[in-house]
Amino acid sequence: MKYTEEHEWLMPEGDLVVVGITEHATTQLGDLVFVELPEAGSTVSKDDEIVVIESVKAASDILAPLDGEIVEVNDAIVADPTLVNADPMGDGWFFKMKLDNPSDMDDLLDEDDYKALID
Repeated sequence: MKYTEEHEWLMPEGDLVVVGITEHATTQLGDLVFVELPEAGSTVSKDDEIVVIESVKAASDILAPLDGEIVEVNDAIVADPTLVNADPMGDGWFFKMKLDNPSDMDDLLDEDDYKALID
């Protein structure tokens, strides 16, 4: 599993990568009340604003962690955004993507680096 400095996690799943936000991010945001996901099949570039989330505290944009194609989105969190708060590293995932260059994940934070970032 890899992490971004923007508090996203990426987990390889076959030739895809599952993307969500970390438990730390959900704690900072508070209870989510709205999630808007990108369209499956859309092509994204690193740092594109691709997800909109709203919580009781604020609205935030989630950036594309790497270049690639969105191949699946988690419609369950659109219907029930509280799934992200309840299980951010599991059922609360946002989307799955096929990376243009899978080796780009090597440039992201590992778990120890991420823990150091949030401490």
